[in-house]
Amino acid sequence: MDLKQGKLAIIMRGLPGSGKSHWVDTYLKQQGVENAVHIKQYGYFSTDSFFENNGKYQFNPKLLGQYHQANLTAFINAMANSEPTVICDNTNVAKWEYMAYEAAAKALGYQVRVVLIGNPKDSQHQELCGKRNRHQVPLNHIKTMARLFEIDE
Repeated sequence: MDLKQGKLAIIMRGLPGSGKSHWVDTYLKQQGVENAVHIKQYGYFSTDSFFENNGKYQFNPKLLGQYHQANLTAFINAMANSEPTVICDNTNVAKWEYMAYEAAAKALGYQVRVVLIGNPKDSQHQELCGKRNRHQVPLNHIKTMARLFEIDE
């Protein structure tokens, strides 16, 4: 979707290492440099970014709830400021994890596009995610997430 066509909220879904961030990067390249830079700076939201400290990813499960809330708040604030495109780049394993993003986007007049990357239920996909995820999420944890993954039919 081109920015000129209205307000768009993209909600990414997929296992760690599935290619969500790669999809976003590809999408941004299609928007042109100026728009891509703008979206990345003002419209791109990932809870993982809160765990980045001096370029290092330091996951702390005790902070997960707080960081998810901060990410949602930032996402909503961007829409309240009429950012033309906002992106939530989280795993969003269960529907409830992204329902608030979706509801806020719709309430603020955004078209919502939920993008599922890969097939979380496929064991080969799980193995691939285990090998290529950037945050060293162990395969057994990825398999657990895959088992819990809710796929809209």
